[in-house]
Amino acid sequence: MSNPEKGKISVDTENIFPIIKKWLYSEKDIFLRELVSNACDEISKLKKVSLSEEFEGGTDYRIDLKFDQKERTLTIEDNGIGMTDEEIKKYINQIAFSGATEFAKKYATEENKAEIIGHFGLGFYSSFMVSKKVEINTKSYQKGAIAVHWESETGTDFAIKTTDKDTRGTSITLHLDSDSGEYLDKWKLKELIKKYCDFLPVPIYVEGEQANKMRPLWSESTSSVKEEDYKEFYNYLFPFSTESLFHIHLNVDYPFRLQGILYFPKLTHELDATKNGVKLYCNHVFVSDDANELIPQFLTILKGTIDIPDLPLNVSRSYLQNDPLVKKISSHIIKKVGDKLTEDFRKDRSAYEKNWHDISMFVKYGMMMDEKFYDSVKSALLFKTSNDSFTTIEEYWEKNQEKNDKKIFYANETEVTSVYMDLLKSQGLEAILVDSRIDTHFLQFLEGKNTDWKFQRVDSELSDQIVDKDASPGIVDQNNKTESDRIQDFFQKALGREGLEIKVSPLKSGDVPAVILLSEHIRRMTEMNTMMNSEIGANLLKNHTVTINSSSNLVKNALKAFEGVNSEKGIALAKQIYDLALLSSKVLGEKEIGEFTKRTAKLLEELSSN
Repeated sequence: MSNPEKGKISVDTENIFPIIKKWLYSEKDIFLRELVSNACDEISKLKKVSLSEEFEGGTDYRIDLKFDQKERTLTIEDNGIGMTDEEIKKYINQIAFSGATEFAKKYATEENKAEIIGHFGLGFYSSFMVSKKVEINTKSYQKGAIAVHWESETGTDFAIKTTDKDTRGTSITLHLDSDSGEYLDKWKLKELIKKYCDFLPVPIYVEGEQANKMRPLWSESTSSVKEEDYKEFYNYLFPFSTESLFHIHLNVDYPFRLQGILYFPKLTHELDATKNGVKLYCNHVFVSDDANELIPQFLTILKGTIDIPDLPLNVSRSYLQNDPLVKKISSHIIKKVGDKLTEDFRKDRSAYEKNWHDISMFVKYGMMMDEKFYDSVKSALLFKTSNDSFTTIEEYWEKNQEKNDKKIFYANETEVTSVYMDLLKSQGLEAILVDSRIDTHFLQFLEGKNTDWKFQRVDSELSDQIVDKDASPGIVDQNNKTESDRIQDFFQKALGREGLEIKVSPLKSGDVPAVILLSEHIRRMTEMNTMMNSEIGANLLKNHTVTINSSSNLVKNALKAFEGVNSEKGIALAKQIYDLALLSSKVLGEKEIGEFTKRTAKLLEELSSN
């Protein structure tokens, strides 16, 4: 052993270390990530050297964490490339950047606090966040190398000397300060290794037990990974999560480096779409589980991993927001998700249709949010139909445009059995079904994309195809009025409701006495403005139309009663017919329901007494 050489770190560290202590204290766990990832780098360097040089020591690479509770020391040891006397002076003592004071000022803010570690070799100095003294024992792989011991109590003064270490590699011993006793716990250390270093390609042992999984599935070629491997990896990353519907394996070398696996989980609730489950890595080292700047908002439903080697290990949110590389990566992820959906649709449509309920809201939202995503998935956009099948808009258009007079009929899924749907089905017509809150906006969005498409709710107006145009208007009476005219006058008197327009039409089906019609424009505007308002029915009914079916025997009987000796019964039947129409439209108010119930009971009583 030689006499120690003493000196000062060649940078204005008086400015830097207070910043490390102050601004990163609340995130001090990351010191372990820094030291372990540095150890892994040392082993990676040695692996590269081994391709061209011979050296003693074999290939049993490993990283060991050991602690001594009595001495309050934590040691991180590797058998990597090691350092010579000159290298330790270069990499530890000389923090190679200029303008240290300006650097310190730049990073002395809350916003930039995470960027200081990982810049200019400062990863090692994160050890002083938890230590009152740090020692390094290292020996280079080079033949005849002399082991070196380095130590510092302040981070600014150091002592360096030769030592008798006889194995290749580096060990860093931290003499923990009084506030860092939690790192003298085996389970705490294993937990941190699992969080930050689980996928480093070197076995990491804590007190002799391996603590990391090691296999970063995203770095393997897709041809070597089996389907069960993807499932196992998903369950490992996200235990107790819902099953994954499909996955996307990302592997890009140019114009940027990117690897990862993204999973689309089965949704159990609309709120699941707001969760972010993508873990961000840098060279297999965990960086963050908040990748919002990398993952567009409409893709935050995805779970999985993204590994970007060219990002700083301690990347900040502001960095992600402003880095042009991040924008390119985000665009690439959008494209790959769109391509995957389209590919699955073309390869196995039946399987794609089974998953559609779980992905439909996400796809629609994404199409509205991103033009490129819209272009990539528009051919894979599906709607369920009233005939209990699935269709694309193009398929529906091709099949129905002549019958539908170039209209695309639609209804809520809850309206499959409504009177409107029955009327459509009776004439061989079909409608697409919508089922989420965003569909009012989405259909309007689609109309903007294709001016030929006009979406019409089945209850907004009666299609010409369900009106019997050949029906006779009826014999003109002594007052020069047809039966249809008399029905209209009768219902106008019987109902007497402000804002109500009464029309009379002969429908091809006599089973429905009346239907409520709400104009497409008014319904869309009202639904958008009252999306969270339970009083939507009252708002919708301020102005509406009721079409009375002159082909209905019930309507004819009501008119006959009104014009005969029992006008009160006729009026009661007219009100009942109107309320039945409101009931079918799901817009009958609480007050009206009470009156409807009483009137129904009275009519049944009269009917039962006859």
